[in-house]
Amino acid sequence: MSEEKSSSQITRMNKLQKRLRSEVGRAIADYTMIEEGDTVMCCLSGGKDSYVMLDILLNLQKRAPIKFDIVAVNLDQKQPGFPEDVLPRYLDALKVPYHILEKDTYSIVMDKVPEGKTTCSLCSRLRRGTLYGFAQKIGATKIALGHHRDDIIETLFLNMFFAGKMKAMPPKLLSDDKANMVIRPLAYSREKDIAEYASLKAFPIIPCNLCGSQENLKRAAVKDMLKQWDTLYPGRIESIFTAMQNTAPSQGVDREQFDFLALKRDDSVTAIGDVAEASLPAFDFLDVANSGHINLDTSARIDVVNTYTPKWSQR
Repeated sequence: MSEEKSSSQITRMNKLQKRLRSEVGRAIADYTMIEEGDTVMCCLSGGKDSYVMLDILLNLQKRAPIKFDIVAVNLDQKQPGFPEDVLPRYLDALKVPYHILEKDTYSIVMDKVPEGKTTCSLCSRLRRGTLYGFAQKIGATKIALGHHRDDIIETLFLNMFFAGKMKAMPPKLLSDDKANMVIRPLAYSREKDIAEYASLKAFPIIPCNLCGSQENLKRAAVKDMLKQWDTLYPGRIESIFTAMQNTAPSQGVDREQFDFLALKRDDSVTAIGDVAEASLPAFDFLDVANSGHINLDTSARIDVVNTYTPKWSQR
């Protein structure tokens, strides 16, 4: 940190670190992200998210009941003006093992993507392929990426709005060839906490001049929408993420996720309604004939319907 911190800033920084450490620890435990003897390849881009991820993982490494190694890896994509000295200097000071990969994906993206079109998709695919291959080379058992809770929710809405898919970013992902395991330790953490912590820690942020310079990206529009919701309806973002953890395929319309064709009635059971409603308060049906309350089983309800005569019809 280049500037002297006030006591209030230090207090706030420590509070944020504790919160982030707790969230990352919980995410790791919930999804078994890191196990005894793992070598975690921490992908460091130079952005706030990956700096915070590395910082919290190093912090947890000292306290964890298991032993695991951390190797920081940066992919230098040869973007014009990229400050090549920043990350090595930072990592040398931390005394963290690291590798700097050099691959000119920038030129490939600029050549293949028409002017004005979004570069993120191709760029991420090229970056992912390079990192997957390098993880195998160094024997990394886990690949840690800095995506946070907001990224996960934004991806859900991006896929819903523009791809027609109910799909997001899983906290833990096995690659299609089953050779690499990707983890997202910041899956439970909010971007605003990450940004504030990164600012207080004064990480040497390196801006992305490839995707970051493009305006009107779909993700930016979704991000703005979610920010408005967070302001107008506090708790909505938390509710969305909780809903993503509580899916019910039988209550959806995806025939691949639930076998609707195999659904059959069972005439041998006593009808009691949906089991999902068992925890709800019973409906207060008034039995007008007996001035009491009727039984909620099917036969009783049908019996009341068949025998009750509205007063207006008796005139």
